[in-house]
Amino acid sequence: MSLIGSGRGPILRGATRRRQAPRRRPASFDRWLDRAVDIAVITALLVGGVALVLHLWLS
Repeated sequence: MSLIGSGRGPILRGATRRRQAPRRRPASFDRWLDRAVDIAVITALLVGGVALVLHLWLS
């Protein structure tokens, strides 16, 4: 058996073939939640950065 693939797809190994799960598009709630987390993380980084700069500047 050659280890070089024929380029027609993944190499199947084993006796049981498993069907791949259908790809689902992310729900709108997931996108909204991702956006909310992004905004929260960016806000926390900005507040922390400003607090650090003020602490170093005033002390």
